[in-house]
Amino acid sequence: MSADDRRFQVLRAIVADYVATHEPVGSKSLVERHQLGVSPATIRNDMAALEDEGYIAQPHTSAGRIPTDKGYRLFVDRLSQVKPLSAGERRAIQAFLSEAVDLEDVLRRSVRLLAQLTRQVAFVQYPTLSRSSVRHVEVVTLDRRRLLLVVITDTGRVEQRLVELDTDVTDEGLLALRTLFATAAVGRRLGDAASALTDAAATVDPDVRPLVVPSVAVLLDSLVEHPEERLVLSGTSHATGAWADQPGALRGVLEALDEQVTLLKLLAALETPDAVVVSIGSENDDANLSTTALVSAGYGSGQTLMGGLAVVGPTRMDYPGTMAAVRAVARYVGEIVAGR
Repeated sequence: MSADDRRFQVLRAIVADYVATHEPVGSKSLVERHQLGVSPATIRNDMAALEDEGYIAQPHTSAGRIPTDKGYRLFVDRLSQVKPLSAGERRAIQAFLSEAVDLEDVLRRSVRLLAQLTRQVAFVQYPTLSRSSVRHVEVVTLDRRRLLLVVITDTGRVEQRLVELDTDVTDEGLLALRTLFATAAVGRRLGDAASALTDAAATVDPDVRPLVVPSVAVLLDSLVEHPEERLVLSGTSHATGAWADQPGALRGVLEALDEQVTLLKLLAALETPDAVVVSIGSENDDANLSTTALVSAGYGSGQTLMGGLAVVGPTRMDYPGTMAAVRAVARYVGEIVAGR
């Protein structure tokens, strides 16, 4: 084993012990807990070299060392592969998520599950609107001057909109409206459907225009909304424990979690489903997240990215376990959303 490989084994042991105990790690405890196959003096020399290179640091005046952001980065980069979850864990995730009744339920279950599996804060992004298509539009008459429009997308999203009319609903108007939605909206990407509806509504018979035009306007509002700018968050209470010894950092983390724009920017770096991305400490642009690690993955169908999900925790997190959980949940969410 080369000196570099041996030093990495020492770094890996320091990361493991610090994540487990939250206490700085000394050479004596490394000798006692890990079979590193070298003398205590060699371990002390390796720790000194790791400190010189910026991979570990000495907090305060304690004898122990803790990993730096650079040390965690090397540790994560050298994980040759993410350890898969056990068959039992995978079955449990699949069973829990497959019981979801709709997209909203899938997303809520997935973040709750991620937060429980990792004991960290988890969040998931709604499927990106630009890649969704209209699967069905239902028109329901509520009373003489009110309609309910129900839009279902191929990603399983359900939008309901109320239409208030100035004139009574007529059979001719309803038929014209349903025909218009079926021909101009169903089967099209949301942006294309919006354009087609706008064009088609301009040419409808004047007799049905008082019903069709306001209904189309309401539907357009649901098509041009951006649900991908919405997030579902779970496990915020875990942050309190994770940063209990750093109240100043905790305030910043909670502030960042409150800012959906910040979290969405972090997910914007995702390019394909199934690749797990880890950003550590100062690699996060937001100063409020300088004490955090973010483990994220995209979900979708094949190479089509529909959205992203992530776990946020302190830099001293269980990286292999968190990466495995994020990847597994992202995979199942993608399968369920793509299959709806």
